[in-house]
Amino acid sequence: MQKCDKVYAGGRKRNLSNGKFCASAKGMVIIMDNKAMYKLSYGLFVLCAAENGKDNACIINTAVQVTTEPNRITIAVNKGNLTHDMIANTGVFTVSVLDASTTFELIKNFGFQSGRNADKFSGIPCKRTSNGTMRLEENSSAFISAKVISSTDLGTHTLFLAEVTDCEVLSDKEPLTYAYYQSNIKPKPERQKKKGFVCTVCGYFHEGDELPEDFVCPICGHGASDFEAAEV
Repeated sequence: MQKCDKVYAGGRKRNLSNGKFCASAKGMVIIMDNKAMYKLSYGLFVLCAAENGKDNACIINTAVQVTTEPNRITIAVNKGNLTHDMIANTGVFTVSVLDASTTFELIKNFGFQSGRNADKFSGIPCKRTSNGTMRLEENSSAFISAKVISSTDLGTHTLFLAEVTDCEVLSDKEPLTYAYYQSNIKPKPERQKKKGFVCTVCGYFHEGDELPEDFVCPICGHGASDFEAAEV
Protein backbone atom coordinates (compact mmCIF):
# COMPACT_ATOMS: atom_id res chain seq x y z
CA MET A 1 0.00 0.00 0.00
CA GLN A 2 1.27 3.45 -0.94
CA LYS A 3 -0.02 6.93 -0.26
CA CYS A 4 -0.89 9.26 -3.11
CA ASP A 5 0.32 12.85 -3.18
CA LYS A 6 -3.31 14.04 -3.47
CA VAL A 7 -6.54 13.26 -1.72
CA TYR A 8 -9.57 12.66 -3.92
CA ALA A 9 -12.73 13.36 -1.97
CA GLY A 10 -15.97 11.42 -2.11
CA GLY A 11 -14.45 7.98 -2.64
CA ARG A 12 -13.59 8.73 -6.26
CA LYS A 13 -11.09 6.67 -8.21
CA ARG A 14 -8.52 7.82 -10.71
CA ASN A 15 -6.66 5.57 -13.12
CA LEU A 16 -2.89 5.95 -13.18
CA SER A 17 -0.61 5.43 -16.16
CA ASN A 18 1.08 2.40 -14.52
CA GLY A 19 -2.11 0.33 -14.36
CA LYS A 20 -2.79 1.16 -10.73
CA PHE A 21 -5.54 3.37 -9.41
CA CYS A 22 -6.17 5.62 -6.46
CA ALA A 23 -9.13 5.09 -4.13
CA SER A 24 -9.83 7.31 -1.13
CA ALA A 25 -10.71 5.75 2.20
CA LYS A 26 -11.25 7.69 5.43
CA GLY A 27 -9.35 10.71 4.20
CA MET A 28 -6.36 8.73 2.91
CA VAL A 29 -5.80 7.77 -0.70
CA ILE A 30 -4.41 4.29 -1.39
CA ILE A 31 -2.65 3.21 -4.58
CA MET A 32 -3.83 -0.30 -5.44
CA ASP A 33 -2.09 -2.63 -7.87
CA ASN A 34 -4.81 -4.63 -9.65
CA LYS A 35 -2.26 -7.29 -10.62
CA ALA A 36 -2.60 -8.57 -7.05
CA MET A 37 -5.93 -10.08 -8.17
CA TYR A 38 -3.99 -12.45 -10.45
CA LYS A 39 -2.55 -14.08 -7.33
CA LEU A 40 -5.95 -15.45 -6.31
CA SER A 41 -6.05 -19.17 -6.98
CA TYR A 42 -8.86 -20.26 -9.28
CA GLY A 43 -9.42 -22.33 -12.40
CA LEU A 44 -10.66 -21.75 -15.92
CA PHE A 45 -13.88 -23.36 -17.06
CA VAL A 46 -16.10 -23.69 -20.11
CA LEU A 47 -19.60 -22.79 -18.98
CA CYS A 48 -22.19 -24.52 -21.18
CA ALA A 49 -25.88 -23.70 -21.63
CA ALA A 50 -28.66 -24.56 -24.08
CA GLU A 51 -31.97 -22.96 -25.06
CA ASN A 52 -34.44 -23.55 -27.89
CA GLY A 53 -32.18 -26.02 -29.66
CA LYS A 54 -29.09 -23.81 -29.54
CA ASP A 55 -25.96 -24.71 -27.58
CA ASN A 56 -23.56 -22.08 -26.35
CA ALA A 57 -20.68 -21.67 -23.93
CA CYS A 58 -18.23 -19.12 -22.58
CA ILE A 59 -15.05 -19.05 -20.51
CA ILE A 60 -15.34 -18.23 -16.81
CA ASN A 61 -12.97 -18.35 -13.86
CA THR A 62 -15.66 -18.02 -11.20
CA ALA A 63 -16.97 -21.54 -10.50
CA VAL A 64 -16.72 -22.28 -6.78
CA GLN A 65 -18.12 -25.03 -4.55
CA VAL A 66 -19.78 -23.33 -1.59
CA THR A 67 -21.29 -26.31 0.31
CA THR A 68 -20.91 -30.09 0.21
CA GLU A 69 -24.16 -30.99 2.01
CA PRO A 70 -26.13 -30.09 -0.01
CA ASN A 71 -23.66 -30.04 -2.89
CA ARG A 72 -23.87 -26.50 -4.29
CA ILE A 73 -21.73 -24.24 -6.43
CA THR A 74 -21.80 -20.62 -7.53
CA ILE A 75 -20.86 -19.09 -10.86
CA ALA A 76 -20.58 -15.40 -11.72
CA VAL A 77 -21.39 -14.64 -15.37
CA ASN A 78 -21.09 -11.39 -17.31
CA LYS A 79 -24.51 -10.09 -18.34
CA GLY A 80 -23.21 -9.32 -21.82
CA ASN A 81 -22.72 -13.01 -22.59
CA LEU A 82 -25.38 -15.01 -24.42
CA THR A 83 -24.63 -17.88 -22.04
CA HIS A 84 -25.76 -15.65 -19.16
CA ASP A 85 -29.17 -15.11 -20.73
CA MET A 86 -29.60 -18.81 -21.50
CA ILE A 87 -28.89 -19.76 -17.89
CA ALA A 88 -31.19 -17.03 -16.60
CA ASN A 89 -33.99 -18.36 -18.82
CA THR A 90 -33.50 -22.11 -18.41
CA GLY A 91 -32.01 -22.39 -14.93
CA VAL A 92 -29.50 -25.13 -15.86
CA PHE A 93 -25.86 -25.27 -16.94
CA THR A 94 -22.77 -27.47 -17.06
CA VAL A 95 -19.23 -26.50 -16.11
CA SER A 96 -16.42 -28.27 -17.96
CA VAL A 97 -13.27 -28.10 -15.83
CA LEU A 98 -10.42 -27.37 -18.23
CA ASP A 99 -7.14 -29.23 -17.76
CA ALA A 100 -3.56 -28.07 -18.24
CA SER A 101 -3.41 -29.49 -21.79
CA THR A 102 -5.84 -26.80 -22.96
CA THR A 103 -4.66 -24.79 -25.96
CA PHE A 104 -5.04 -21.09 -26.57
CA GLU A 105 -7.14 -21.94 -29.64
CA LEU A 106 -9.75 -23.55 -27.38
CA ILE A 107 -9.74 -20.51 -25.10
CA LYS A 108 -10.17 -18.26 -28.13
CA ASN A 109 -13.04 -20.36 -29.47
CA PHE A 110 -15.13 -20.14 -26.32
CA GLY A 111 -13.88 -16.86 -24.91
CA PHE A 112 -13.09 -14.45 -27.74
CA GLN A 113 -16.19 -14.66 -29.95
CA SER A 114 -19.92 -14.33 -29.36
CA GLY A 115 -22.32 -17.23 -29.64
CA ARG A 116 -24.81 -14.80 -31.17
CA ASN A 117 -22.97 -15.09 -34.48
CA ALA A 118 -20.87 -18.26 -34.14
CA ASP A 119 -21.38 -21.95 -33.40
CA LYS A 120 -18.79 -22.43 -30.69
CA PHE A 121 -19.21 -26.21 -30.61
CA SER A 122 -18.49 -26.69 -34.31
CA GLY A 123 -15.63 -29.20 -34.59
CA ILE A 124 -15.31 -29.52 -30.80
CA PRO A 125 -15.63 -33.08 -29.36
CA CYS A 126 -18.49 -32.85 -26.88
CA LYS A 127 -21.31 -34.83 -25.32
CA ARG A 128 -24.76 -33.85 -24.06
CA THR A 129 -25.30 -34.20 -20.32
CA SER A 130 -28.40 -35.27 -18.41
CA ASN A 131 -29.65 -31.69 -18.08
CA GLY A 132 -29.53 -31.10 -21.85
CA THR A 133 -26.37 -28.99 -21.96
CA MET A 134 -23.03 -29.89 -23.49
CA ARG A 135 -19.73 -30.86 -21.87
CA LEU A 136 -16.28 -31.13 -23.44
CA GLU A 137 -14.82 -34.58 -24.12
CA GLU A 138 -11.24 -33.34 -24.52
CA ASN A 139 -9.08 -30.92 -22.50
CA SER A 140 -11.42 -31.41 -19.55
CA SER A 141 -10.67 -33.22 -16.29
CA ALA A 142 -14.27 -33.18 -15.01
CA PHE A 143 -17.75 -31.79 -15.57
CA ILE A 144 -20.37 -30.51 -13.16
CA SER A 145 -24.03 -30.03 -14.12
CA ALA A 146 -26.26 -27.93 -11.92
CA LYS A 147 -29.70 -26.38 -11.47
CA VAL A 148 -30.03 -22.74 -10.44
CA ILE A 149 -31.55 -22.12 -7.00
CA SER A 150 -31.18 -18.36 -6.81
CA SER A 151 -29.48 -15.43 -8.52
CA THR A 152 -27.95 -12.20 -7.23
CA ASP A 153 -27.47 -9.06 -9.29
CA LEU A 154 -23.82 -7.94 -9.06
CA GLY A 155 -24.09 -5.06 -11.51
CA THR A 156 -22.06 -6.20 -14.52
CA HIS A 157 -22.49 -9.87 -13.55
CA THR A 158 -25.08 -12.21 -12.09
CA LEU A 159 -24.12 -14.64 -9.34
CA PHE A 160 -25.98 -17.93 -9.76
CA LEU A 161 -26.27 -20.31 -6.80
CA ALA A 162 -26.96 -23.82 -8.05
CA GLU A 163 -27.43 -27.37 -6.80
CA VAL A 164 -25.23 -30.01 -8.43
CA THR A 165 -27.35 -32.56 -10.31
CA ASP A 166 -24.57 -34.56 -12.01
CA CYS A 167 -20.77 -34.64 -12.03
CA GLU A 168 -17.98 -36.92 -13.16
CA VAL A 169 -14.19 -37.08 -13.22
CA LEU A 170 -13.05 -37.51 -16.83
CA SER A 171 -9.27 -37.70 -16.48
CA ASP A 172 -6.45 -37.49 -13.97
CA LYS A 173 -4.89 -34.46 -15.71
CA GLU A 174 -4.24 -31.43 -13.56
CA PRO A 175 -6.98 -28.78 -13.74
CA LEU A 176 -6.01 -25.58 -15.51
CA THR A 177 -5.44 -22.63 -13.18
CA TYR A 178 -5.70 -18.99 -14.16
CA ALA A 179 -2.07 -18.47 -13.12
CA TYR A 180 -0.90 -21.32 -15.38
CA TYR A 181 -2.92 -19.88 -18.26
CA GLN A 182 -1.32 -16.46 -17.80
CA SER A 183 2.21 -17.88 -17.60
CA ASN A 184 2.16 -20.76 -20.09
CA ILE A 185 -0.81 -20.59 -22.50
CA LYS A 186 -1.68 -16.95 -23.11
CA PRO A 187 0.56 -15.58 -25.90
CA LYS A 188 3.08 -12.98 -24.83
CA PRO A 189 2.78 -9.63 -26.60
CA GLU A 190 5.44 -9.04 -29.22
CA ARG A 191 7.96 -6.50 -28.10
CA GLN A 192 8.22 -3.55 -30.43
CA LYS A 193 11.80 -2.88 -31.44
CA LYS A 194 13.12 0.62 -30.98
CA LYS A 195 15.31 2.19 -33.63
CA GLY A 196 18.15 4.43 -32.63
CA PHE A 197 21.88 4.71 -32.09
CA VAL A 198 24.10 3.08 -29.49
CA CYS A 199 27.32 4.48 -28.11
CA THR A 200 30.16 2.07 -28.87
CA VAL A 201 32.06 3.35 -25.83
CA CYS A 202 29.56 3.05 -22.97
CA GLY A 203 26.49 1.40 -24.52
CA TYR A 204 24.11 4.35 -24.09
CA PHE A 205 21.12 4.08 -26.47
CA HIS A 206 19.65 7.15 -28.12
CA GLU A 207 16.20 6.52 -29.61
CA GLY A 208 15.36 8.14 -32.93
CA ASP A 209 15.73 7.91 -36.70
CA GLU A 210 18.54 10.44 -36.87
CA LEU A 211 21.49 11.39 -34.67
CA PRO A 212 22.53 15.06 -34.78
CA GLU A 213 26.12 15.62 -35.89
CA ASP A 214 26.85 17.60 -32.72
CA PHE A 215 25.28 14.99 -30.43
CA VAL A 216 27.25 14.25 -27.25
CA CYS A 217 26.71 11.10 -25.21
CA PRO A 218 25.22 12.13 -21.84
CA ILE A 219 27.00 9.22 -20.13
CA CYS A 220 30.58 9.17 -21.41
CA GLY A 221 30.79 12.47 -23.31
CA HIS A 222 31.82 10.96 -26.66
CA GLY A 223 30.49 12.47 -29.86
CA ALA A 224 28.27 11.23 -32.70
CA SER A 225 31.20 9.57 -34.47
CA ASP A 226 31.26 6.94 -31.71
CA PHE A 227 27.61 5.97 -32.26
CA GLU A 228 26.25 3.33 -34.62
CA ALA A 229 22.72 2.51 -35.76
CA ALA A 230 20.98 -0.18 -33.69
CA GLU A 231 17.64 -1.71 -32.81
CA VAL A 232 16.73 -2.86 -29.31
